[in-house]
Amino acid sequence: MPTPALFQLIGNTPLVQLTQLDTGVCQLFAKLESQNPGGSIKDRVGLSIIETAERDGRLQAGGTIIEATAGNTGLGLALAGRLKGYRVLLVVPDKMSTEKVLHLKALGAEVRTTRSDVGKGHPEYYQDMAARLAAEIPGAFFADQFNNPANPLAHETSTGPEIWAQMGHEVDAIVVGVGSAGTLTGLSRYFRKVAPHVEFVLADPQGSILTEYVRTGKVNDTSGAWAVEGIGEDFIPSIADMGSVKQAYTITDQESFDSARLLLRAEGILGGSSTGTLLAAALKYCRQQSTPKRVVTLVCDTGTRYLSKVYNDGWMHDQGLLRREPTGDLRDLIGRRHDRGEVISVAPDDTLLVAFNRMRAADLAQLPVLDGERLVGIIDESDLLLKVDNDAAQFGSLVGATMTARLETLQPGASLQALRSTLDRGLTAVISEGGVFHGLITRFDLLNHLRRTLP
Repeated sequence: MPTPALFQLIGNTPLVQLTQLDTGVCQLFAKLESQNPGGSIKDRVGLSIIETAERDGRLQAGGTIIEATAGNTGLGLALAGRLKGYRVLLVVPDKMSTEKVLHLKALGAEVRTTRSDVGKGHPEYYQDMAARLAAEIPGAFFADQFNNPANPLAHETSTGPEIWAQMGHEVDAIVVGVGSAGTLTGLSRYFRKVAPHVEFVLADPQGSILTEYVRTGKVNDTSGAWAVEGIGEDFIPSIADMGSVKQAYTITDQESFDSARLLLRAEGILGGSSTGTLLAAALKYCRQQSTPKRVVTLVCDTGTRYLSKVYNDGWMHDQGLLRREPTGDLRDLIGRRHDRGEVISVAPDDTLLVAFNRMRAADLAQLPVLDGERLVGIIDESDLLLKVDNDAAQFGSLVGATMTARLETLQPGASLQALRSTLDRGLTAVISEGGVFHGLITRFDLLNHLRRTLP
C-alpha cells in the first residue's frame, strides 16, 4: 500500500514572531504546531511511534494500537493508525474537551473515558487502564508515549532541526510544557549537540509536581487538579530529561486560559489551553530578562478543539475563570445572564422544532420564552415530549401554546433560602425585577456557586 500523502504534511510547521505582546527586551517566536494535519504537535509523535513499532515487529498488520492520552497523542495515533489500517483504542480522562472526543471518533478510533481525579495505581487511572487493555487484547500494541523512546525521537529528528534552521541558528531559550516529556527530551538532546547554551524553560500547570522537582530535585507525592489539558503530571515520566531546564514557572489555570484568549485577540493565533500555559510562562521569562534574548515557544495545538471550553464565556464563568462585576445578589448565581446576551431563548411564535433544535445544540433541558425583552414562559423537555409523544407532526405547533406560562419569579435581592425553596419544589428559579428578565438559576448553577466558595 502506498504511503498516505497526508504524512508528508506532518512537520515543517511555520514559525512566527509575536509582535503585539509585551515581551520586554526579548523577541518571542511561536512555532505553529497547530498547522499539522491533525492539528497538534503530537502528529509527529503518533507517526514516529507507529513506524518504529512496525519496523521492530511490535505492531503487525491487523493489530490494535492502544494508548492513554489527554487527546492529542490519541489524535496523532488515530490519524496515522487508521490511514494504515489499524484498529485504534484510546483511554482518555474525563476532562478532555468534547471536540477532541468527537474528532477521535470521527477518525474511527474507539474511545474509553475514565476518571481524571485519580492517580497512578488506581484501577481507573487512564494509563493503568490502557496498559491493562493492551495486556488483555490479542495483537495489541501499547503505544506508551510516557516510556516510548520513539516519542522524543520525533522531536530530536524533526522539531529541533526545524527550529534551529528557522531561527537562523540564533536561539537563546525555548519554553516548553511537559506531559509525556517527549518534546522537552527530544529538543534537549538536539540542542545539546548543536547549541548547548540554549536554556529550556518549563511551563507547568499549578497542581503538577514538575516545577517543584526542577527546583528541589524531589518528587512530591501529592498533586492537585488543573483544567489545562495535555501538560502537567503527577509523576516523572521515564523518558523525561529534566536536566536542561534552567527555569520553571507554575502557571494557574486562570493565567493559562487568559493567555490563550490574549494570543487570539492580540496575534490572531487560535491555540489550546496548554498553549496558554506556555505563553504565560514565556511572557514572564521574557519580561524578567535584562539583556535581549531570542525565545521560542510552541502553539501546541489548535484552539478549534477548545471552543466549548477556553473560548466559551459560559463554560469559563462556570469554572470561575471569567470574572464578572459582582452584584451581591442572586444575579451572581445566574449561569447565563440575559443582559450580557448569554441567554439562548425562543419566542412564542417559534415552533417546537425550533425549541428542540436549540436545546439540542446548546445541550440545555429548558429555554426561556421571550416576547421581545419580556419573559412570558419557559419550555422544557417534558413540555415537548408531552406534546409530540403521540404525534410527531406537533413539532410544527407553536411554543406559546405549549410553554409553561405561570411562572414564579424571584427578585434579585431574594435570599438563598428562598432560592433553595424554589429549586426544592422542582422549579427553575426565574430572576426578574420590575418586568426585567435577568436569567434562570438551576440546581447546577447553585452547585457551581457553592463550589466557587470553597477555599
